[in-house]
Parts: sequence; C-alpha cells; structure tokens
Amino acid sequence: MFALNDKVVYPGHGVARVNRIIERTVCGNLTHFYELKFLNKEMIILVPLDNLSSVGIRSLSSRDYIQDVFKTLMIPAKKCSTGCDFNTSSWNKRNKKYQSCLRSGDLVEISKIYRDLHYLSQEKELSFGERNLLVQTEALLAEEISMVEEVGKDNAVNQLRACFVHVPSHKEKTSAPTL
Repeated sequence: MFALNDKVVYPGHGVARVNRIIERTVCGNLTHFYELKFLNKEMIILVPLDNLSSVGIRSLSSRDYIQDVFKTLMIPAKKCSTGCDFNTSSWNKRNKKYQSCLRSGDLVEISKIYRDLHYLSQEKELSFGERNLLVQTEALLAEEISMVEEVGKDNAVNQLRACFVHVPSHKEKTSAPTL
C-alpha cells in the first residue's frame, strides 16, 4: 500500500504521485482507487487498489538499484538483451520482447533496451520505431533517476548518455587506419 503523496512508478508511463484515495461504486460494489497524477505529463488515472500488482505499480527504485542500472549500461551489447542477434532478428520480433520488458516496469530491463538501441544506433541508422523506443526508454530512465538521485531530468539524461561516450562505433573500428 502507498500513502498520500508517495511517488510511484506506473510501468511504461513513468513517475506519478498518489493524489488521493477515493471510493466509487462499480457494478454495485464499493471499490477503492488510487488517483495517480503523473509528474511529467498532464495525465491523471484511477487504479483500483485490488489491481496494483497486476498493473505493476511499484515504489521508486533505491539508489543501489539505480547504480545497477548504470552498471548494466556499461556492459557492451554484443547481442540483443532479448537473446536475439541484432543482425538476424527482425524489428517486430525484438519489439514484442521490448514491449513486454517495458510493461514489467523493471528499470534494469528498460536499461537493457536502452543499451541495445544505443549500440544498434552505432551500427546503423535506427528505424522510426527504434528511435521512438530509444526516446521512450531514455525518458523513463531519466525520470526515475532524477527523482531518486534528486537531480534535474537534464542531468539524469546526461548521466545516461555519458555511459556511451567511450564506446567506439563499428564504423570507427573498421575505418581506423592500420599501421
């Protein structure tokens, strides 16, 4: 259970605040709902208290878990985190697995998607869907990191992007002059 004004994570949508707990009669039954107001978008939703675990609503990650996210980002992606080879698997197949990871709300899993797409962007130009997913995962990661670490969202984005500064692209490796 969460208290009023607690910050929670709604998988795939980001960080929200518990505004209030309300009662409504639904199909003749009295049901309690959390009213969640998202912090970085103009959206308010009601979530039945009975459905919290099935929806995947969770508390903000700990600082230690955020460090696990950064450790995950530092591991070079040789294969897609879904177990597919980047070159042989289709975007549709990878996207289905990525969407499942997003729905889980697990920050380390989201960071693997972000890492995969960053790696792939060094190898080729990302498709429209891949670019959108890269932007979405970066926004979700940055939003939660900024809340947990108490830094601005821009600072969190810079921390995320800094994980890839020293990763030479495939193009750079193959075009380097040999002596």
